[in-house]
Amino acid sequence: MSDRMTSQPRLFRPGPPQPSGLRMASAAPQRHVVPGGGALMLAIATGDRIRITNAEGGQRAELIAADAQGRTDTALLGVAATDEPHGLRRALGQKDASLTRMARGIAARGIDLSGHCAVTLFGGFSPAGDSAEFTASGAGWLIVAAPAPAMSPETHDTASPLVVQLQSATPQAKLRFDLPDPLADPILDLRISSATASAYLVRAGEYIQVLDVDGRQCTDFQCFDARKLDRGIQNPLDVTTTRTLLGHSYAMPGLHAKYFDQDMTPLVEVVQDTCGRHDAFAMACAAKYYDDIGYPGHANCSDNFNAALAPYGVDPRKGWMAANFFFNTWIDAQGVLLTDEPWSRPGDYVLMRALTDIVCVSSACPDDTSPANGWNLTDIHVRSYGATETFQRAVAWRPMPDLEPIMTRQTAFHDSFAAQTRDFIEYKGFWLPNTFPTTSPEEEYRACRSAVTMMDLSALRKFEVTGPDAEALLQWVLTRDVKKLGDGQVVYSAMCYPHGGMIDDGTLFRMSHDRFRWIGGSDYGGEWLREQAAQLGLKVMVRGSTDQLHNLAVQGPNSRDLLSDLIWTAPMQPTIRELGWFRFAVARLGGPEGAPLVVSRTGYTGELGYEVFCHPKDGAAVFDAIQTAGQRFGLKPMGLAALDLLRIEAGLIFADHEFTDQTDPFEAGIGFTVPLKSKPDDFIGREALQRRKDNPRWKLVGLDIDSRIPAHHGDCLHIGRAQVGEITSAMWSPLLDRQIALARVDVTHATEGTEIEVGKLDGQQKRLPARISAFPHYDPKKERPRS
Repeated sequence: MSDRMTSQPRLFRPGPPQPSGLRMASAAPQRHVVPGGGALMLAIATGDRIRITNAEGGQRAELIAADAQGRTDTALLGVAATDEPHGLRRALGQKDASLTRMARGIAARGIDLSGHCAVTLFGGFSPAGDSAEFTASGAGWLIVAAPAPAMSPETHDTASPLVVQLQSATPQAKLRFDLPDPLADPILDLRISSATASAYLVRAGEYIQVLDVDGRQCTDFQCFDARKLDRGIQNPLDVTTTRTLLGHSYAMPGLHAKYFDQDMTPLVEVVQDTCGRHDAFAMACAAKYYDDIGYPGHANCSDNFNAALAPYGVDPRKGWMAANFFFNTWIDAQGVLLTDEPWSRPGDYVLMRALTDIVCVSSACPDDTSPANGWNLTDIHVRSYGATETFQRAVAWRPMPDLEPIMTRQTAFHDSFAAQTRDFIEYKGFWLPNTFPTTSPEEEYRACRSAVTMMDLSALRKFEVTGPDAEALLQWVLTRDVKKLGDGQVVYSAMCYPHGGMIDDGTLFRMSHDRFRWIGGSDYGGEWLREQAAQLGLKVMVRGSTDQLHNLAVQGPNSRDLLSDLIWTAPMQPTIRELGWFRFAVARLGGPEGAPLVVSRTGYTGELGYEVFCHPKDGAAVFDAIQTAGQRFGLKPMGLAALDLLRIEAGLIFADHEFTDQTDPFEAGIGFTVPLKSKPDDFIGREALQRRKDNPRWKLVGLDIDSRIPAHHGDCLHIGRAQVGEITSAMWSPLLDRQIALARVDVTHATEGTEIEVGKLDGQQKRLPARISAFPHYDPKKERPRS
């Protein structure tokens, strides 16, 4: 044995070790994104190199530079000012919260935006990736704006982002970032130094902002009802009580965004969160934790809490329960607590509102023995703001991991729906109505099946694909034969990776010979289109228009009658009554001078229906007109809860349920979108899809479940002891009066009528009888939407 071992060649890896972890090198450039229609202000220093890139193409840029005293002078960038900053002035006049804060910051620095103080870059024909570079000749401020007019729904002049990279001339040995400007005038401005904790008092209604200064640092937060403390009652925020009352592991803004003490008294509610991933499972670090891993006497948050709270008469504890902001922990499938580097970036924050007078304590965690702080102990900062301030509820949405967070925004129809419901849920960066108090999801579902409903689908991702090679790009990237698509037509298609797994599904609108609009559910769909265009050198621009086009879905048997008298179309366009299935018309609201619209005969309900697209500035007028006209047709508002019932019953698939990047269109039940025999041109994934079709493993099927015990997404399916599939979506069908589901099943057992069981508990102890049924359950020939 020893001879065999010594005969094995020794492995040799030359060179020094490579660094681990997510933290960027200090010499790496800072990267910032200016959203289309928005603006950004950055501090610059002598010798800093600035690169501004037209990320998607076609976007104009305005640059303003100011010295440390606030005097505008583009000579700091080595260029002369030629224009007035009209676009920036318009942007700062909008109601957007981030631009309001920026306007406050510009005023605080004494920067005067009057006169010719701007430089204009790029234009409507600038290609994606077009860039300009500058070197700062002095210290001061750089303002970059991405101005854009309101986009008309039938055009493609959308607002797109600019990317700003700043390479510091004097990189620091250790990262230190400037704090973002306050959200309002702060009452408290408290720096909590690394490995310490501080206590502070916040009055009822005031806001508390806890900021991660340099990123990837965790902070424990604890608070007490101040009036109870005055009476000697020391009931801190209780994580177990909070989790039990909310039925949720992570704190999220909205109705279920409160923290309670053990008496179930609400202490704080979460209002904004730019990180999106926190811990609420365990305690703040304590002396015992470090003692047990071999670090006796190590600084810890619990002892730091004790010292900070002592002046408030709080008794010390060996270990404190806490809300652990930015601490990246989770429970795995075996119930084990795991941790990794935090997700937070420099300047990320949690904003809370005090629900009573509270004594708070916050720490900058000293744990340098685990990934809790990204292996780099840094500071935490706390600010508080007055109770009279107003902050919109929001969480961060990152379209791609390397992009700046986008705070949850309201759609053009939000205020109109908000007059009818307070139940909104965050969906891919937007607040969308979920339920309505005067109806139930079942009533809304029945209204859609028998009359007409209206719902907000503005969160769908829209991309303008334009240029001489637009058709060629889409023919290569989508599975459908785009060349067959005529002007004014819409086609439903899949978008796949080379291995056949799905990126997205969506609808493609052909606006003209070389102008298309792709509408899907994924931000990455647009990025994938741009990547492929760049690799192939195609002359095409792919620009996001999600924020320029918001849409209402008007669905149900009465939808045609409702819209017919409301929507005006020019003679060369079809009327609503003439509009065919999967076609669209350029239209106006009410008459030739009304708000411009695009109306498509599409939907996600399995009923006759339409989608009405408009610019957000016209959202309120469009909503009011449809609601007023809809009263005599039995119009009801509809939320996402009802939509889920409709789409499951109609066999319409949903991302991360019926498909992922591991499933192909055949396995997702939309094999009809892959014309392998008739499409004359090659496309991404074709070879893999042919192989998968010839050798299928899974099939999407319908299930009839003979039980009122609810089945759920992810429930396992069994024949005997063996698992042969899983449920992707399930519901109780009011129309069919039984529980139904969509399921992915091994093709061996996918025959209609096959008896199968739904596994509950551990999948073995409890089973629900079911059988494989026709798919979809409702209107399999699509006669109703075609009607």
